[in-house]
Amino acid sequence: MSVREKLDDLVHSLGVISRSGLIDIRRPYEIVRARKAMNTYGPLAGPAAVAALKSPSAIGLVDELGPLTFGQLDRRANALGRAWLRRGLGEDAVIGLLARDHRGAVSTMIAAGKLGATLVPLNTGIGTRELADVVKREGVTFLVHDEEFTGVVADLPSMPTCLAWTEEEPEEKDTIEKFILGSTSDEPLPVPRRPGRLILLTSGTGGTPKGAERGIAKPLAVAQFLDRIPLRAGETTVIAAPLFHGTGLSQFIMSFALGNAVVVLRRFAPEMILSAVEQHRATALVVVPTMLQRLVNLGKLGHDTSSLRIILVAGAALSPDLGTRALDLFGEVVHNMYGGTEVSVVTVATPQDLRAAPGTVGRPPVGCHIALLDETGRHVSRPGVQGRVFVRSDLTFHGYTDGNSTTTINGMVFTGDVGHLDNDGRLFIDGRDDDMIISGGENVYPVEVENALADHPDVADAAVVGVDDDEFGQRLKGYVVPVPGANITAKTLEEFIRTTLARHKVPREIVIVDELPRNPTGKILRRSLSDLG
Repeated sequence: MSVREKLDDLVHSLGVISRSGLIDIRRPYEIVRARKAMNTYGPLAGPAAVAALKSPSAIGLVDELGPLTFGQLDRRANALGRAWLRRGLGEDAVIGLLARDHRGAVSTMIAAGKLGATLVPLNTGIGTRELADVVKREGVTFLVHDEEFTGVVADLPSMPTCLAWTEEEPEEKDTIEKFILGSTSDEPLPVPRRPGRLILLTSGTGGTPKGAERGIAKPLAVAQFLDRIPLRAGETTVIAAPLFHGTGLSQFIMSFALGNAVVVLRRFAPEMILSAVEQHRATALVVVPTMLQRLVNLGKLGHDTSSLRIILVAGAALSPDLGTRALDLFGEVVHNMYGGTEVSVVTVATPQDLRAAPGTVGRPPVGCHIALLDETGRHVSRPGVQGRVFVRSDLTFHGYTDGNSTTTINGMVFTGDVGHLDNDGRLFIDGRDDDMIISGGENVYPVEVENALADHPDVADAAVVGVDDDEFGQRLKGYVVPVPGANITAKTLEEFIRTTLARHKVPREIVIVDELPRNPTGKILRRSLSDLG
């Protein structure tokens, strides 16, 4: 990267941050204070600490129990951290968090950072065996979980635990609220020797989730989130995406950095989400594609969503059909963010991008640089030609916690995806590199076929996999969820997609099912599709 490119990124980043209201660049001490907080407490507790200093009486979090100010959140985290210190939890602690989105989870996140401990957010859909593997590999020493997950954690090796959410306060168990209320003080904690660490887990669609440590290499790296997503300070964001996942967590961190109120719900329900947008006059809504699908399926909204300037969709592929339908329903507010646990944000498609090129994931924001490389590492520059997607940015990936890493070429990290550019430089993701199906010597990526099936007006959801075939090596098999009340057949669908796809991309078998197996962030669990028939 040339000196000129670095300077251009710096100037652009400062402009983005200034426009957002995150930091007033005319007041250098704000930049110094923010950087000091991040370096002291880490990516979660750092922004929370700055928000408590700048706007202690402003609403920071709203859950189903009501609102909490940034000052209250700060004091709760202090009290919790002090109570944990007395229990022997400190900088060497590895805290697992298996919880839905609520104040107990947020207090745990902030307190862990203030202690200088390591936080491992866990997928609420995790199974018992998978949880045991992750806990052992990551060295979890203390587990915070919601009461509803008691059965999942029951067979884990003996370790201290604490309940984050309960329907009734149990007498015999430790809870977050007991620790906070019973703490001797809510004064600031001693400054840790190192900032709190954050370990995010991959989606686990290909096996046991891997741990990836996240960090921020430069204080201006947040501009990558703000460059093509016009979040502004002092507003309200409804985060429907789970906080254990990079999508929800990144926007939670960004909202706190901006001093914005965050509204969360423990479970996703379309009507409740729209009601929260209306009630709090939210300007931003963060969802994964399956959530957006359920919102769009409502048809008439029944709630005033005119306050929304941004609907941020991320976490899984956004089909061209769903993107267009969402724009038609909500207006020009839909933004599609492409990224991953290892690489954070890579590109963002604005509403204008999605109108002009449905299905695109857009262009890279400031400070982020992408390249398409072939198998030999050479650049692929021609529009429409596939290449492996590589990215370089200031949002750092330190490698997996098992000591392994992902493919890197000249400082650029492989996202694991294959894609192509259009004539205007917009990126399209054609599929996961390891999802490629070779049928009769032809390469096929499931996403293209799934999008073609989803274009049928009677199809609500679709997935495609490769299955063994004596003649072709592999053949395509599709699974389709029909729109409620629709009467579609496999033959009808095959005839439909023959008009848009090459012959070798047409599934030789299509199964009509009630629902597709997906994880909480909307990714298809392809290994589980065979259970459907």
